[in-house]
Amino acid sequence: MTAIANVSDSSQNARKATMAAVSRATIAELAGLDALAGDAVRVLRAPEIGLVMVRGRVGGDGAPFNLGEATVTRAAVALPDGVIGFGHVLGRDKDKARLAALADALWQAPATRDAVEALLRPVRERIAAETALKRERAAATRVDFFTMVRGDN
Repeated sequence: MTAIANVSDSSQNARKATMAAVSRATIAELAGLDALAGDAVRVLRAPEIGLVMVRGRVGGDGAPFNLGEATVTRAAVALPDGVIGFGHVLGRDKDKARLAALADALWQAPATRDAVEALLRPVRERIAAETALKRERAAATRVDFFTMVRGDN
């Protein structure tokens, strides 16, 4: 049973990583998903806009409190073989929510998973480059403080 749980955790983590890349992708970067899916995609839930309550915790682990509301768009699609994909994005972008759901469904289908990964490779490279640039800019402003000890103490 442990081996099954590990495979499930691994697959779940990979799906999370894929959807994290999809969330930071632009619509232009996700445009190839429509061609990959074809015309047989069934819309289970058309993109719809709503609000969610954002919760926070003091210090990261303190008592939870309601921080405020955020606009979210969600969608759900099904592939012809029955695989269902869900997409949620911050903001009011209905097309990106639909593409996120499509990416989720296509990634879950073994036949199209590699194609989705290939489509997301440039997105992941762009994200890594942006992260490296942020680190370099932050490192350039780093100040090292030190204390000098006087010799007569």
